[in-house]
Amino acid sequence: MHKYLRAIGFSKIQTPKQMHELVMDVIQSADKRSYTSNSETTMLAEFSKDFADRVGITVCGEFDEKDEFTFEYSFPYFRGEGISTEEDISVERHAEKESYAGVCNDLRVGVSLIFYLQNMMDYAKIKYGNRLPIRGTSLTLSALSTSGKILLPICKKKEDVARVEKETNNRNKLIAQARAGDEEAIETLTLEDMDIYNAISKKIRTEDVLSLVDTCFMPYGVECDQYSVLGEILECSETKNRLTGEELWMIALSCNDLIFEVCINKKDLYGEPLPGRRFKGTIWMQGIINFPEIYGVS
Repeated sequence: MHKYLRAIGFSKIQTPKQMHELVMDVIQSADKRSYTSNSETTMLAEFSKDFADRVGITVCGEFDEKDEFTFEYSFPYFRGEGISTEEDISVERHAEKESYAGVCNDLRVGVSLIFYLQNMMDYAKIKYGNRLPIRGTSLTLSALSTSGKILLPICKKKEDVARVEKETNNRNKLIAQARAGDEEAIETLTLEDMDIYNAISKKIRTEDVLSLVDTCFMPYGVECDQYSVLGEILECSETKNRLTGEELWMIALSCNDLIFEVCINKKDLYGEPLPGRRFKGTIWMQGIINFPEIYGVS
């Protein structure tokens, strides 16, 4: 069973038999079906079914030349809204199955952002149609979480917010210059990091770390698309899994100025989310690449 099934309201799925019944339900009553050929004898197939608003399960497999379907894998999803980033994206196939990971180098995050590609079939159609590369793509990020807590916000004045925004913009420019090989920018960033480290080392003796760190985005565990995040809540809403009745929170976050949504089971969230408060938890990052020729993105 997929670890993040509980994030979309299937916390009581415990046995292979229960999972098999759920997979068959998705295949037989899918809301969306997609197909594409990856060889002369094999056709990829994808079945998706929503169990709540923008929340559901996708089942992937293959049809052979005898038109027999072979189930390969399934995964829970939460479709995000809006555009998270327009930076360049590269896509790599996972070794064990026909699924893909995306990589985006967004300066705001500070690390290479790796995510699980939700719209695999869109990418496969373009890939097997020999239409790569495609320019002008954008990325819509979302995430599932099985553990989170709500924290109170840090009290900030308007001038503090404006100062931090200016410093962030300047730092992003320096990072871009450093990536281009500017030695002066590299030296400036190194000195800034040393100053920040010294300042925090002094304050941490008398202050709590969560009162010093407003937001963070860090890799978590050994899987490359999982992260530990701390971000400000922009919006939040409740929904319910129509099959199980389990209640879910959908939370829009601003994390290192990167905006994305998180879906979490209500029983796994400690505290009540409200705009202005902060969410701290571990997430599995997913993403939809918006291809211009498919989604009409200009």
